[in-house]
Amino acid sequence: MTDIVVYGAYGYTGELIVKEARKQGIEVVLSGRNEEKLKKLSQETGFSYSAVDLTNKEALHLLLQDAKVVIHCAGPFQQTAKPMVEACLATLTHYLDITGEYQVFELINGYDEAAKKVGMMLLPGSGFDVVPSDCLAALLKARVPDAEKLQLAFAATGGGISRGTSKTMIEGAGEGQVYRSNHQLKTKPQGESVRDINYGSFKKLSAGISWGDVSSAYFSTGIPNIEVFAGSSKKQLKALKWAHRLRFFLKINWVKNFLKKQTDKKPAGPSEEKRENSNTYLWGRAENSNGSYYEARLKTPNGYTLTSQATLLFASKILNGIFRPGFQTPSSAYGRDVILEIDGCQFEKAG
Repeated sequence: MTDIVVYGAYGYTGELIVKEARKQGIEVVLSGRNEEKLKKLSQETGFSYSAVDLTNKEALHLLLQDAKVVIHCAGPFQQTAKPMVEACLATLTHYLDITGEYQVFELINGYDEAAKKVGMMLLPGSGFDVVPSDCLAALLKARVPDAEKLQLAFAATGGGISRGTSKTMIEGAGEGQVYRSNHQLKTKPQGESVRDINYGSFKKLSAGISWGDVSSAYFSTGIPNIEVFAGSSKKQLKALKWAHRLRFFLKINWVKNFLKKQTDKKPAGPSEEKRENSNTYLWGRAENSNGSYYEARLKTPNGYTLTSQATLLFASKILNGIFRPGFQTPSSAYGRDVILEIDGCQFEKAG
């Protein structure tokens, strides 16, 4: 049996990971619910496949029993992470996923002791969110060890988002912006937090968002106050404020389903050409109670390209026996400089 299973292999990001694995000469097993899509991808790549539904515990255990690591790509992860994590614990399979959902970091952190007992690692957020931002957070914590406040932000040039990312955003559209205050997760109206951020190559209006780092960066650094921003525009900011006014409407299931169906009419994600001509820029600031602070930036390739490389980098490390048992974040597992092992990534002091 092959040591790596990619679950959700035929999704936009899953397929990128599979094709990157083929390019690197890494053998993987393709899996997911849809046998027809798996068969098509198998014919294109030469990798074997096994169709398994996450609700079928016996079949899921059979899929994982001879694997050493699973790369879980089937979101929304709030719905899919729990059965996969529990199957991994039962079969002693190391767990990676590509989530950016803060709820999933909170959930999987609860399995820390169970994973340590069996000597396997649970590493959610092994893609664009949150590998670069988590490494940036760890660097800032090292520069300001007594930091009480952490702000992180990102903006992309070109590119775009996948249908899966869009659907995850639709799921959370009615909840407001989640941030961390005095160690606790709290919520404020969308569009309330706005600031201009210098990303190095450009300055951009940025709005507060419910990004995974409000949890992952907290587990990595222990900083009690964390807020995350994303590059935006006046038009997008206006839409966020309208989303807050309509938040109760956006929580209705039939509304969510309608919006998801509209998303299905769009391309699966950015084209290869768009990804190649796209970069992501991150900014962060850590500040202590005395007002002393440190700012830094990080430049990376397109987020989807980075995800395909980062997940396989971590999977390869695990196969080589390099891992830390229990719940981990990218920086707690492999250090803040692991991001520099991916081509096109570089830190830069801001200011």
